[in-house]
Amino acid sequence: MSNWWKKAVVYQIYPRSFKDSNGDGYGDLNGIIEKMDYLKNLGIDVLWISPVYESPQDDNGYDISDYRKIYEKFGTNSDMENLIKEAHNRGIKIVMDLVANHTSDEHYWFEESKKSKDNPYSDYYFWLNPREDGSEPNNWGSSFCGTAWEYSKERNQYYLHYYTKKQPDLNWENPKVRKEVYDLMKFWMDKGVDGWRMDVIASISKYTDFPDYPEKLGQKYITGFMHANGPRLHEYLQEMNKKVLSKYDCMTVGEAPGSNSDIARLFVDPERKELNMIITFEHMNLDRILNSPNRKWAVKDLDFKELKSVLSNWQVKLRNHGWNALYFENHDQPRIISRWGNDTNYRKECAKAFATILHGMQGTPYIYQGEEIGMVNAHYKIEEYDDVEIHNAYRELVQKSKSISEEEFMAAVWKKSRDNARTPMQWDTSENAGFTTGRPWIKVNPRYSEINVEEALKDKNSIFYYYQKLIKLRHEEQILTDGTFKLYMEDHPSLYVYERELENEKWLVVANFSEENTILDPLQPYIYEKWDKVISNYQEIGVNMHLRPYEAFIIRRVK
Repeated sequence: MSNWWKKAVVYQIYPRSFKDSNGDGYGDLNGIIEKMDYLKNLGIDVLWISPVYESPQDDNGYDISDYRKIYEKFGTNSDMENLIKEAHNRGIKIVMDLVANHTSDEHYWFEESKKSKDNPYSDYYFWLNPREDGSEPNNWGSSFCGTAWEYSKERNQYYLHYYTKKQPDLNWENPKVRKEVYDLMKFWMDKGVDGWRMDVIASISKYTDFPDYPEKLGQKYITGFMHANGPRLHEYLQEMNKKVLSKYDCMTVGEAPGSNSDIARLFVDPERKELNMIITFEHMNLDRILNSPNRKWAVKDLDFKELKSVLSNWQVKLRNHGWNALYFENHDQPRIISRWGNDTNYRKECAKAFATILHGMQGTPYIYQGEEIGMVNAHYKIEEYDDVEIHNAYRELVQKSKSISEEEFMAAVWKKSRDNARTPMQWDTSENAGFTTGRPWIKVNPRYSEINVEEALKDKNSIFYYYQKLIKLRHEEQILTDGTFKLYMEDHPSLYVYERELENEKWLVVANFSEENTILDPLQPYIYEKWDKVISNYQEIGVNMHLRPYEAFIIRRVK
């Protein structure tokens, strides 16, 4: 098998928000095909497409009722096969989303499972008896607030759901379940799909004695370490690799909450034959107050030194032991320049600075739709949001427990909610940003008249063209694939400086993540006496290494 994914740049599409081809307000597969030449122009190699399967859409398609059928608002199975063909014709590979921790409660397996305790599907899910007082089997909480258990009167039992109650968790202890998953993977790979992004794959193995979590902070329902990295996880992944993945020249990336750089090796070390890379949350949790009953909505300021430390640690720990997935944005994360940067006065410089740092590292970079034009967070009213996570948390934390004020909660939503990334793609200045001729399923970000693809393609110094240059470097420069990594100035509060080295070649990657002019001391040993500019987000690099706000560049040592 080749390691083609090491040279690849991945572009994630959230289909319902990308491009609507028929005016119903939902993005669709034909809309993606319509914009395929735009993606080819950007230079990306892989499209990761978020779930497009049949679904009641309780969690925007991550609740699947039929893995082999395309959801009607997205199109048909033949549309999906045509999309694969059109992408392949342009040299672009397709990665689909594998959601195998849970299904929809409207999936045939679950509808059969809940009928009785002795039918063929009865143990496709986790069913436990109530406690003596009739309450939930334990105190496990859902990641979307409240309990992780839902009572079913048909069986007089509770079923487990780590997410919404319409997303029952599959019982991977059952070999029939595992075979069902492997068969559906083969179904799509035999149609030409080139790999999988595996949703919350670290959660598929459960602690089947179902112990209570120790109570903390007065919380009734608790999530934590037992929700991920269960005892049989790596056994399952190795079996999946042996029975499916090893038979295709494919790319795999697993979403692995609860993983640090040491745990990551268990997933991605080639000797273990599991996955190619995993999506970490460690850097994404740095602006979160851990162990707060308000969960992700308990927000703190980012300590920039911590960000450097975490990202650098993954670079060092995984070298020769696996491969990194490099990202700042996706469908579950807000826009990075709104979260940790400046999305007004220095929007373009800031977006390019984050891109420079990320694409200069070892690993496979991921670009989320709109990131390449500098899309920003949206500040909506609570009723204008669609995400079930927001509304569940609002009811639980603001209205019920009153553990967070409405003002604090909304400030956190504007900063960190998933819907910040799910507003429609901004194509031009026409109504609804050119996304749809109908009424969009969620409100378009009002800044679309300023931030859109049409504007980006007209401006030779746009964020789009900067990404295009970075992608070209990833394809052509071996140092970015194989070079060593060394962090400098680790205690500096705003400068991110690291070096890549391969054989006799050295590159320095530098960014100033502040709104102040900051000096990169030229007397330091990492500043080269002679160097060439590789790329920079200002036309000329600052004189004597005086860096302007959000200035970023890569330079090459000249011998």
